[in-house]
Amino acid sequence: MATTAERLELPIGGMTCASCARRVETTLNALDGVAASVNYATERAAIQYDPALVAPQRLVEAVEQAGYEALLPGRTATSSVASDDPTAPLRRRLIGAALLSLPVLALSMVEPLQFEHWQWLALQLATPVVLWAGWPIHRAAWANLKHGTATMDTLISVGTLAAWGWSLVALFFLGAGDPGLRAGLELVLERSEGVDHLYLEVAAVVTTFVLAGRYFEVRAKRRAGAALEALLELGAKEAALLDPDGLERLVPIGDLRPGDRFVVRPGEKIATDGVVEEGISAVDRSLLTGESVPVEVEPGAEVAGATINVGGRILVRATRVGAETALAQIGRLVTAAQSGKAPVERLADRVSRVFVPVVVALAAGTLAVWLAVGAGAAFAFSAGVAVLIVACPCALGLATPTALLVGTGRGAQLGILIRGPEILESTRRVDTVVLDKTGTVTTGKLALVDFLPAAGVDPQAAQRLVGALEHASEHPIARAIAAAAAEHGTLPAVERFRSRTGLGVEGTVEGHEVVAGRPAYLAARGLELPPELERGFRDAEGAGKTAVAAGWDGQARAVLVVADELRPTSAAAVRRLAALGLKPVLLTGDNEQTARAVAGEVGIDEVVSEVLPADKAAVVRRLQADGRVVAMVGDGVNDAPALAQADLGLAIGTGTDVAIEASDLTLVSGDLHAAADAIRLSRRTLATIKANLFWAFAYNVAAVPLAAAGLLNPVVAGAAMACSSLFVVSNSLRLRRFRPGS
Repeated sequence: MATTAERLELPIGGMTCASCARRVETTLNALDGVAASVNYATERAAIQYDPALVAPQRLVEAVEQAGYEALLPGRTATSSVASDDPTAPLRRRLIGAALLSLPVLALSMVEPLQFEHWQWLALQLATPVVLWAGWPIHRAAWANLKHGTATMDTLISVGTLAAWGWSLVALFFLGAGDPGLRAGLELVLERSEGVDHLYLEVAAVVTTFVLAGRYFEVRAKRRAGAALEALLELGAKEAALLDPDGLERLVPIGDLRPGDRFVVRPGEKIATDGVVEEGISAVDRSLLTGESVPVEVEPGAEVAGATINVGGRILVRATRVGAETALAQIGRLVTAAQSGKAPVERLADRVSRVFVPVVVALAAGTLAVWLAVGAGAAFAFSAGVAVLIVACPCALGLATPTALLVGTGRGAQLGILIRGPEILESTRRVDTVVLDKTGTVTTGKLALVDFLPAAGVDPQAAQRLVGALEHASEHPIARAIAAAAAEHGTLPAVERFRSRTGLGVEGTVEGHEVVAGRPAYLAARGLELPPELERGFRDAEGAGKTAVAAGWDGQARAVLVVADELRPTSAAAVRRLAALGLKPVLLTGDNEQTARAVAGEVGIDEVVSEVLPADKAAVVRRLQADGRVVAMVGDGVNDAPALAQADLGLAIGTGTDVAIEASDLTLVSGDLHAAADAIRLSRRTLATIKANLFWAFAYNVAAVPLAAAGLLNPVVAGAAMACSSLFVVSNSLRLRRFRPGS
C-alpha cells in the first residue's frame, strides 16, 4: 500500500450473510492499490486505497459488478444502502408472507380442512410467498451465481424453489390434484408413493421463517449499533456565539471556528471543545467518560463538546471543531474498531469460504443416497431440502461482528475506547499490569496535604503569610502552597522577594520577614526548628512527601507538607485489577522511599523506582523477557514508548495525544477504575464472540446430520435456522447490560 493511501468508508447494500461480505471484500481487494475489510454486521466496507491507482467511483462500480450496492459519502441514497429504516421493505414482505403461509400450512397439515382440490388453493397462496416475498433471496442468489459464487441465499433459493417446483410438477404432471390424471401418469415414476406428496407448505413457511429471521436480525443489528449512533448524536446543534461587540447570536454548530467565543448557560450542552475564559461552573461529562460526578471548571480549564454545563454561566473559547473534537475522534476510533476483524473470526471466514458449496454437494448426496436405498422420491427430496435449509451459515457470519458492535459501543458509552478487535485477545493473556505513578495512580498535581504549626501559632494566619511568600515563586511546590492559602482569601503582596534555587525563598509580608525552604536554609538565618517541627519534617519526608519549613520574625513556626495526591479511587482500582488475575507493578522516577510509600497506600508490592522516562519501555521489555504478558497504564509523552512496547497499552484519556495514539485502549475518564472495566469488558466481549462461534458451529454440526438422516422436517429446519441467528444476535446484545465496577 502506498504511503499516500487515503481512507474511505462505503455503506454496502444487498448483503445477506457472511459469504456476501467475503465476496465484496475479495472483489475490492482484487483492485490495485486497495486494502478493504467488509463488516457484515455494520454493512460497511472500511477501505484504504491509493488515489493514484484507483478512483472512489471505481470502488463503487466494483461492488455493483459483484451484485451489491454501494454509496459514496455525500451522495443521495436511491436504494436501501442508506435507508433510514432498512426494516421497512422486509416488514412488508414478512407480513404478506405470514398472512399467506398460515392458510397453506393449515391446509397441508390439518386433514379435516382439506376439501376437494384444496391443493390448487394452496398453490395460489404459496406462489406469491415464494416468488414475491422471497424475490430478494432469489435475486441475490442469481446475482452470485452469475459471478460463479454461492451464498446463504443460494441454499434458501434452491431449497424453496425446489420444494415449490416439485409441488408444481406433482400437480400439473403427476396429477397430485386429479386422481384420474394421476392414474394415466403413474408409469412416469418407478414408484408412486410420493405422487401425492406436495411441499407447498415447506416452500411458503421456510420463506416466511427466513424473512422473519432477517427482519429481527436487522432490528437487532440496529440495536447493537445504537450505542455508537447515540454517542455521535449527542453534540449540540447550535451555539450562542459572542460577537466582538459583545452581542450574542445563535449559529449552527458547523459555523463555529477555532478561536470563536461562545456562551454556555446552565443546563445547555457545550457546543464544541474549548477552554473556559470566564465563569466558574460544573460540567457533567458522563456522556463521554461515564463519570457520574460533575467536574468543577474555572478559567483555563478545558471542556469537551457534547458535555453539559450544570452550574453557572461560562464563556468558552473554541479550540477544536468538527472532525477534530473529542466526540468525533471517539466516533472514529469506535467505528474503526467495529470495522476490523478479530483473530477468532479468521476461522469463521475460512469455513464460510467453502461452506455453501459443501452443503449443496451434501444435499445432492443426501437425495441420491436415499433414492439409491429405495426410500422413495418424497422422503429423499424432503431430506435433501432440509439439509439445504438447516445448514445456512447465518449465525456463523453474525457471531463475531455483532458482539464487536455491541461491546465497542458499550465501551464508548463508558469512556472506554477499544482501538481494534485484535486487542480483545491481548486482554485475555495479560498477567501483569504496570502502573505509571504520576498522573495514573496519582493526580499528577502537587497539593498541600498537611500543615504542622508550632505551639501557639494560628494555622490560618500562618498559612496566609507563607502562601503569600510562595505566591511570588514559580516553583511547583510553591504554587501548591500558594493555591491552598488562596482558598482562605486574597493573599497580601510580597516585598523584597528573594529566591535561592534548591534551598528556599524569603521576603517581607505585611511587615513580617518570612523565610521558607529547607531546614538548613532557615538555620542559616537563625531559625532553628523546634523538636516537634523537626520530627514532623522527618516523618513527612520518610513517607515520601515533600516538606517545607517556614518561619518569620526570627523563629521557625511551621512545616508544610506537599505531595502528589493519590487519586481517591486508586487503591480500590488496584484491588480490582488484582482480582482479575493481574500482578500490579508501580513504575516511577521517584526515589525508592517515596515509591514504596505510595505503593503501600494503594496495595502494590512490586515497585520499580528511579526510572528515567526514556527507560520505561526497557522495564516493560525486561518483564516480557521474564515470560510475563504485560499491560501498561500511563498518560504522558514519556509513557508512549512503554505503551507501544507493552502487550496491551492503556492510555489515561486525560493524558497526552501521543500516549493515546500509542495505546490499544483509551480510558477517557482518567480514572484507574476504568482500566479494570476496560479489561473486563474486553474479556467479556471476547467470551461472547467465542460463545457465539461455538453455538453457530454446534448448531450446524448437530442439525445437518439430523436433516441428512431424514429426522428433520424442512419446516422445522427453517425455524431452527432462523432461531440460530436470533440466538447469536441476542447473546451479543447482552453486552449492553455490562456495568462498570461490578
